[in-house]
Amino acid sequence: MARHVVVGSGGIGQATAAALVEAGHEVVIASRSGVGPDLPGVRRVAVEATDARALTTLAEGAASLVNAVNPPTYTHWERDWPPMAAAFLAAARASGSGLVIIGNLYGYGPVDGPLRPDLPLAATDVKGRVRARMWTDALAAHNAGQLRAAEVRASDYFGPDVRPQGSVLQRFVLGPAAAGKAVRPLDGDPDAAHSWTFVPDIGALAARLATSDSGWGRAWHVPSGMPRSLTQAAADAAAFAGRPAPAVRPLPRALVRLLGAVMPIVREVSATAYQRDRDFVIDATETEAAFGLTATPWDQALAATLTGMGVVPAAAASRA
Repeated sequence: MARHVVVGSGGIGQATAAALVEAGHEVVIASRSGVGPDLPGVRRVAVEATDARALTTLAEGAASLVNAVNPPTYTHWERDWPPMAAAFLAAARASGSGLVIIGNLYGYGPVDGPLRPDLPLAATDVKGRVRARMWTDALAAHNAGQLRAAEVRASDYFGPDVRPQGSVLQRFVLGPAAAGKAVRPLDGDPDAAHSWTFVPDIGALAARLATSDSGWGRAWHVPSGMPRSLTQAAADAAAFAGRPAPAVRPLPRALVRLLGAVMPIVREVSATAYQRDRDFVIDATETEAAFGLTATPWDQALAATLTGMGVVPAAAASRA
């Protein structure tokens, strides 16, 4: 049994901690507030993710240090991520713990065709460049023999332990559809195929990498199941709740521009419109082959997520 440090107590941090405990390991889950899952084998501590000295102290003697942090403000990644990323690199160097970074697909930028982990990091937006730099810095340190690093890359995520406002799918699609409301995304093609990543599957891969001897020095994609367009996902959520499939109508572009003038979050989301105006499908075949992991089936993941959001299944409601 080894000890692992997971920094970040949100849905992904919790899923990673749970997967490590299930594999028989001891876990320290750290966050600014010191909260976390109440699981046997998990110790909760408070830490500031920009404090390299504190992170190093936590990671001393640990097999891995998992960066499952999410900056509190979506509009300031270029301000908030660099000091945290630097602290994790310093802690991994000093402690000898393997560094597992929970990443995303922003770093690739606009891509035509499936997203593979060997694609160049050619981001065109600020957020994508921030994420790409985080990994290139970690990889350079790995290649220089200063530490061991690996990155887990997931698509837009969803799950039962995710705050609805933290998931685009849950906030703008599943929630409204299950409530019988129209679905009004900011932009995109409602019929474009899109990969959605179930949070427990992110935790499963992060835990596997943290305990691996062979997964270091590269990025790995999380198996994410069959793609579902916004139209399909909305219809599935509505059917679960016993409601008719809703209309899915993106907001008019003129309205989005007006909203963006006064709402920074709208401007930030609009910068990644390329992820929604075309097919955005993750290829995780290398992960599946290397680790034997597969995605949780869509119907199962959707049911768990909607139930966690308080949606009563139609079948259960009819028996009540």
